Amino acid sequence: MSENNDNPPPEVTPPAPEDGQAQGSTDPLVRSGTLDRLADTARDYARQATAENTNAAYKADWAHFTRWCRAKGADPLPPNPELLGLYITDCATPQAKAPALSVATIERRLSGLAWQYQQRGLALDRKDRHIASVLAGIRRKHARPPLQKEAILPEEILAMAATLPFDLRGLRDRAILLLGYAGGLRRSEIVSLDVGREDTPDSRGWIEILKPGALLTLNAKTGWREVEVGRGSSEQTCPVHAVEQWLHFARIDFGPIFVRTSRDGKRALDSRLNDRHVARLIKSCVLASGIRGDLPEGERLALFSGHSLRAGLASSASVDERHVQKHLGHASAEMTRRYQRRRDRFRINLTKAAGL
Repeated sequence: MSENNDNPPPEVTPPAPEDGQAQGSTDPLVRSGTLDRLADTARDYARQATAENTNAAYKADWAHFTRWCRAKGADPLPPNPELLGLYITDCATPQAKAPALSVATIERRLSGLAWQYQQRGLALDRKDRHIASVLAGIRRKHARPPLQKEAILPEEILAMAATLPFDLRGLRDRAILLLGYAGGLRRSEIVSLDVGREDTPDSRGWIEILKPGALLTLNAKTGWREVEVGRGSSEQTCPVHAVEQWLHFARIDFGPIFVRTSRDGKRALDSRLNDRHVARLIKSCVLASGIRGDLPEGERLALFSGHSLRAGLASSASVDERHVQKHLGHASAEMTRRYQRRRDRFRINLTKAAGL
C-alpha cells in the first residue's frame, strides 16, 4: 500500500484483556507510560479478587468452551444465551465418548464463563430462558447428592501422625497434620502462614504463639479472621508443640512457616510448600496408618482429601455448634452442619416424641 494513500487505515479492535486484566488497561493514558506502574498494580489487584485456584478453574472453563465452539463452528464472542444452552446440554449428555459432567461442575462452568465475559466488558444473562430453563431441567434429571470427603477422626489423625519419622521432614509434616486438624484449616490456609505479619508478599496470614496456644490470623475466603488453637493434653498430640518443634529445629524465625526441605530431610529450604503437598500428605498417611483398610487402595485414597481435616474437627469437637462455626469461619450454621459427618443423627428422636 502506498504511503501517500489518503484512505484511513481500517479500525482495529483491541484484543480482549487477558484473564484477570483490568478492563481499562488499554486506555491511551495508561499506554502512554505515565500510569504503567499503577496499571500493573491494578492488574495484580484484579487477579487477587478471586483465589488462585478459582482463577485457574475459570481459565480452564473458558478454554473448554472455546474448544467446543471451534468444533461446532460457533463464535464464543459475544455471549449468546442460546449457544450457552446448547453447550451445557452437551456437557450433561455428551454425544461423544466424553463423560457427562455433574450438575455442580456445569454450574461452576457457567460461573467461570460469566466471569470471563465480565473481564471482557460483556454481560452474560444466566437468567435468560435459553440457559435457565435448560439448567433447571438438567438439575431435575441429573442432580445427585453431593459427594463428601470422609472425616478424619481423632484416633485416626493420631495414627496418621504416628507414621511420620522424627527427622526434619517428619517434624514438619506432623505439625501440618495436627495444626490443620486442630485449626480446621483449609490446605491453602496452612501453607500460606508466615511466622510474622507481612513477612512475605504472598502471605495470607501469620501465627502468634502464646502460653495458652497459638493465635492464627488468616485472610480467608470470608475475609480476615482469627483462629485460636489451644494446646493439647500432651506434647505428643499438641499441635502448638508440634509447630514449635518444627520451627526450632528448622531454624525458622521469619517468612513462610511450612517450607520445603533438602532431599536428605536435614535442612529447611526457603521456598514455601504448595498446598498440593497437604493433600498428598493426607493420602499417604491414610495408607500408611491402615485407615479403612477394608477397602481397595484406590477407594481409600478417593475418600480423603484436605477437607477431611476440617470435617474431622467439625464432627469430633463436642462443643456448641456456634463455636465450631466461628472456628471454621462459616457464614451460616447450615454450612457448618455440612461438615459435621453424622454427628447429630438421631440425637433427637421425633418418632418417640410424637408418641410412637
